[in-house]
Amino acid sequence: MSIRILLADDHHVVREGLKALLVGHGFDVVGEARDGRDAVRQVEVLRPDIAVLDLSMPQLNGVDAAREIVRRSPTTRPLLLTIHTEDPYVISALRAGIRGYVLKTQASADLAHAIREVGLGGVYLSPGISRAVVNASLSGEEAPRDPLSPRERQVLQLVAEGKPNKRIASDLGVSVKTIESHRSRIMQKLDIHDTAGLVRYAIRQGMAMP
Repeated sequence: MSIRILLADDHHVVREGLKALLVGHGFDVVGEARDGRDAVRQVEVLRPDIAVLDLSMPQLNGVDAAREIVRRSPTTRPLLLTIHTEDPYVISALRAGIRGYVLKTQASADLAHAIREVGLGGVYLSPGISRAVVNASLSGEEAPRDPLSPRERQVLQLVAEGKPNKRIASDLGVSVKTIESHRSRIMQKLDIHDTAGLVRYAIRQGMAMP
């Protein structure tokens, strides 16, 4: 039986290219998502073996989408596509439940190999990723934990995308007052007291694009 895959990327052309590549390698692409929130919804319905997630997606970035996917569909293994090799990105991804970390600069065969490795229950990292960082991440040593809760990270990403409180409240299905409370706690936890500072923090954490 072929490995069942969900593709998530906000660019239609990229999804089409990835789909053609994966189908050519014998995989079964059962769904496509345009953003992280859509990916989480589809995973709950389709229960794919692997979710291939772009890191930089609107609504919910790849790392936070992976965290939700692991919680809602434990049999689905997330795999991240990214250009980032820096330690904080790798650590954040692995701690969120990512089991494949594939650099976009690698050859297309790298993605197919990663999917097979992850499909067998392994962890795949593109060449160039520090094994020392991986070991530290999986053992829970050294790197500090994220001070924000998953919901606070969602709110922060939407703030960084320029959405007003009313739109964020609508997107998340909560009241404006709740969003205001989240923003206040985020600022307190990060010791950041203006929106521009929150945006800069989100960009540094890979939660939003500059």
